[in-house]
Amino acid sequence: MDNNKQFTPYVPASKVTPELTVTSIIMGILLAVIFGAANAYLGLRVGMTVSASIPAAVIAMGVIRVLMRKNSILESNVVQTIGSAGESLAAGAIFTLPALFLWAEEGVEGVKEPGILEITLIALIGGLLGVFFMVPLRNALIVKEHGILPYPEGSACAEVLLAGEKGGANASTVFAGMGFAAIFKFIIDGLKLVAGEVSFNFSKIFKGYTGEIGTQIYPAVMSVGYICGPRISSYMFAGGVLSWMVLIPLIVMFGADIILNVDSLDFAKALMDKGYTESTISVGEINNIMGAGGIWKAYIRYIGAGALAAGGIISLVKSLPLIVKTFGGAIKSIRSAGKASDARTDRDIKMPVVLGAIVILTLLIWIIPAIPVSLLGAAIIVVFGFFFATVSSRMVGLVGSSNNPVSGMAIATLLIATLVLKVTGQTGGAGMTSAIAIGSIICIVSAIAGDTSQDLKTGYLLGSTPKKQQIGEIIGVVAAALAIGGTLYLLNEAWPYGSKDLPAPQATLMKIITEGVMEGNLPWELVAIGVVIAVVVEIIGIPVLPFAIGIYLPVQLNACIMVGGLIRLALDKMKKDKETKERIVNDGILFCSGMIAGEGLVGILLALLAVFGVGEMIDLSAKLNLSPAFMNIGSIVLFAIIILTVLKFSVWKMRK
Repeated sequence: MDNNKQFTPYVPASKVTPELTVTSIIMGILLAVIFGAANAYLGLRVGMTVSASIPAAVIAMGVIRVLMRKNSILESNVVQTIGSAGESLAAGAIFTLPALFLWAEEGVEGVKEPGILEITLIALIGGLLGVFFMVPLRNALIVKEHGILPYPEGSACAEVLLAGEKGGANASTVFAGMGFAAIFKFIIDGLKLVAGEVSFNFSKIFKGYTGEIGTQIYPAVMSVGYICGPRISSYMFAGGVLSWMVLIPLIVMFGADIILNVDSLDFAKALMDKGYTESTISVGEINNIMGAGGIWKAYIRYIGAGALAAGGIISLVKSLPLIVKTFGGAIKSIRSAGKASDARTDRDIKMPVVLGAIVILTLLIWIIPAIPVSLLGAAIIVVFGFFFATVSSRMVGLVGSSNNPVSGMAIATLLIATLVLKVTGQTGGAGMTSAIAIGSIICIVSAIAGDTSQDLKTGYLLGSTPKKQQIGEIIGVVAAALAIGGTLYLLNEAWPYGSKDLPAPQATLMKIITEGVMEGNLPWELVAIGVVIAVVVEIIGIPVLPFAIGIYLPVQLNACIMVGGLIRLALDKMKKDKETKERIVNDGILFCSGMIAGEGLVGILLALLAVFGVGEMIDLSAKLNLSPAFMNIGSIVLFAIIILTVLKFSVWKMRK
């Protein structure tokens, strides 16, 4: 069904207004780098990223319309298009590439830390392929299915930009969130005046068998819960409760006498730091020395990995009819590309340019020595890349970017790529490195294709020129790719991946899957338990992926997300008229989006301070000799203040 004939955008095709200007490019690049770095930090902490499209749109409108006093909605849209590319590229990169750092740290033969150039090239090529794969899909998915595919974030961005008279107030809410979160983060992890989390051990209830619950107090983590809403937050929290209050006590209760080889544990150094010197250790001793966290590291992570992998595959299987339909439509759209009218709102990058760019990028993957991928790997990337770009573009049109199963696509790709490489003789560290590189490029392709389709939907509603948006998307990809390598290196230098500060859950999962297939050294019985849990959860109708993430992540992090979800639930249940309630909830989303960006940026700043040795100089906890009890009380008080700031900028926001 072609709805284009009935639809007239806000700015008609006959009208030409500024779009891709120097102002929009500079602002867009800044936002791409800022939101890219912030989302990289967030994703490495909690395993999830959030869409930057709406806050980028609000900031663009606030600066261009209010501060610069320019009435140019399409210029603001280009800022948002460029800016949101940074978040999507960061999401694709942090889900996979830290696996290489983890292997290098473990001393796996044939694996070394990826250089900044290697990371940049992988991110750049994946991002560009994502944009170019989406170009021939625009007419099929955005134009012909207008009114059928809602594209939630894309439509919401259009509404934000159309509400121009509110731009200044909304932009100030985002900036306020950034400022408050920056202060809170600096107090918690910079000055360290309070503890970053509060935990309560239930060993007395379980008669010595550890059970633990608690919460982190970080504003960005709580903001994830608010933005995702109470349903997703509750699924994650339920998974955490299952692992920390049921599985961990059961493991200690029935397996306390099981003997493990210390060298087989990736937290052996932590045991030695606590004075343990034996070559073997029992599960009971791990519990006594490291508490529930030690059991989580030894067992629960693998159960969570099995649940996550099963969840990703289940989501793909459920989408198979949609995938087949979309892929068929994509092939037809390529055949008919170039036949569109010459109207300004119908102009894409020319197909010869698109196809030529895809061929060149494919050859570069094979030729450039810094990218550890063979010609066979390059072919896998092109085939699966276009396939998953198609799937991703359609999926975000239906369920939005936040629910797009990018990690599921990456898991499927890794499984197939690792098997193919193993069969063709690429094994060991070199084979695993190549598999991660392939998975990383395809993960970035999927994320960028989904982001591009959302942005093109916004442009379609507003009347933007698609070609200029596509060029803007390319600019955003280039800017974010140039920044992501340094960001990943900086974060790993300050807090190594896999540590408590940066667990890098998605990348750890990709690492486990790849080495498990390549070397056959996975504890398959634990993975199988996770798979069965995922299947049971799916049978009873609970979304698998958020529940599986909850099993995999520490319960304290899940609890903090749950607090954000409860705040959102309270606001959703307020007895106010619909318009007022929507305004309050949306103000909260903007404030929380700002808090995510603010904490992420201060996280990057603290990483710099840690690398240069300044972190210890500003640490006041040791200098003031603060007791654990005092810091815990301070944590609870500060967390209450964080919650109050969300209410201040939503329910209690002053309006003229």
